[in-house]
Amino acid sequence: MTYEHLDADLVNELLGDGRASLRSLAETLDVSVTTVSNHLSDLEDEGVIEGYTPQVDYDALGYDVTAIMQLKAEGSALPEITQTLKDHRQMISVYEVTGDYDVIAIGKFKDTDDMNDEIKSLITDPDIKQSNTSIVLNIVSENEQFELETA
Repeated sequence: MTYEHLDADLVNELLGDGRASLRSLAETLDVSVTTVSNHLSDLEDEGVIEGYTPQVDYDALGYDVTAIMQLKAEGSALPEITQTLKDHRQMISVYEVTGDYDVIAIGKFKDTDDMNDEIKSLITDPDIKQSNTSIVLNIVSENEQFELETA
């Protein structure tokens, strides 16, 4: 194997099995264990690979409600609002966006009462000018990653 696409191939293999051993990666990619180890270290140092975490099925843990919140923020308060949302344990994604709203946040909740309580506590901030919350009816695709192109 040439090393031309080794980093992308390594990332793609880890997307399939984040717990793969260096030895199995080396065998699959037809390179030495040392080569895999060195490239993996480089990818980690460069921030391409930020960690190895499990994919959690929140529904299986009782977090049956997914809510998408759209918020309009007072201009200078945007960093504080996004940090508050980021620090909230049930918010799984927080985005600053263009368009009608400034922030989109996605949260997981045990039930609608839990969601209602949490959202009310979050949106009572006087720097939030407007909010809109949608409840997800059906998760079609979530937390998907895509393989990198190698050609």
